[in-house]
Amino acid sequence: MKILVTGGAGYIGSHMVLKLLELGYEPIVLDDLSTGLKSFVPANVTLHTFNLNDIEKLNALFAKEKFAAVMHFAAFIEVEESVHVPTKYYLNNFVNTVHLLEAMQKHDVKHLIFSSTAAIFGEPQYVPADENHPKKPINPYGLSKYLCEQIFKDYELAYGIKSISFRYFNAAGADPLLRTGFRPKDASHLIPIVLRAAEKDIPVSVFGTDYDTHDGSCVRDFIHVADLCSAHVLGMQYLQNGGKSNAFNLGNGNGYSVKEVVNTVREVTKLPVKSVDAARRAGDPVQLIANSTLAKQQLGWKPEYAELGTIIEHAWEWHRKISEIL
Repeated sequence: MKILVTGGAGYIGSHMVLKLLELGYEPIVLDDLSTGLKSFVPANVTLHTFNLNDIEKLNALFAKEKFAAVMHFAAFIEVEESVHVPTKYYLNNFVNTVHLLEAMQKHDVKHLIFSSTAAIFGEPQYVPADENHPKKPINPYGLSKYLCEQIFKDYELAYGIKSISFRYFNAAGADPLLRTGFRPKDASHLIPIVLRAAEKDIPVSVFGTDYDTHDGSCVRDFIHVADLCSAHVLGMQYLQNGGKSNAFNLGNGNGYSVKEVVNTVREVTKLPVKSVDAARRAGDPVQLIANSTLAKQQLGWKPEYAELGTIIEHAWEWHRKISEIL
C-alpha cells in the first residue's frame, strides 16, 4: 500500500516514513528539501524533490503512483517568521495544500492525514484545551493551518475526500533507534535549544519568570515525535475502515514549565546548564496543554513515551550523534 508523505525529509515526516516502513507500507516522499535533508530519507524509499506548487510534476506523480492515502507534513512552522513574511506561509501552507487536494481529487485519492497545529487556538481560554476550544489564531502560521482545516469540509462535500487533522502540542524527542531526528544547528524549539546550550556551555534565556504558574515560567505540553507518528497511522486506518473526517488534539496532557525542562536537561545530560531570566516575549501564552481524550477514545491512541525525561533522553542521544555532522 503506497502512502505519499509530503515533507517526508523533515523532522516529523522522516519519523513517519520509518513508522510506515515498520508496518509494511510503502512510503513515497515528496520534499523540496528547503528545510528537510535527503539523508533523513532511507535509501530504499523513493524521494521526489519538487515543491507542491509544481502542478505538472504533482499530477505526474499521482498518475504514476496509485496512492492509498496522503500524509501532509510539508509546511513552514516558524511563528515569528510568519508574522514578518506572511506571504511565504499562505502560499506554502495554504495554497500548496489546495494544489495537493486538487491532485488527490483528479486521481481519486480519498484519504488525507494532515499535520495541523495547536496555534489555531490562539491565546488559550482554558487548559487543557480540547477540540471544542475556540479557534482564534493570532499569527499567519496558525491561520494558514486553520484555513486548511476549513476547506477540507468543502473538498469532502464536493469530492468525497476524507481527512483527519492532528493538532500538535510541541513535538519533541527523536527516534529511539537514532535513525532520524531534528537538526541541532537549526534549533528553534525549546528542548533542542536547551540541549545545544548544554553542549556549548552557553546560557539559556527563560523568557518570563513572573507568570501565574508554579515556578513563574511558561508551561507547555511536550509530545514525543514517535507518538505523533503512531497517531497518524491510527488516523489513516480509521479512515480506511470507514471512519468519519475529524480533528484531534495530540499531547501528553501534562504541562511542564520552561524551568522544569532546563532542570530535566541538567539531569539527563549531567551538564551544568546555565539559565538567565529574560523579559516576557509578546504572544507567549501562559500555558498550553492538550486534552487528547478524543484521540484515545476514537482512535485507541496511547502515548508510549509520555515522560519528559524519556523525551529529553532520546533527544539528547540524537543530538550527540548528529550535532557535529549537520
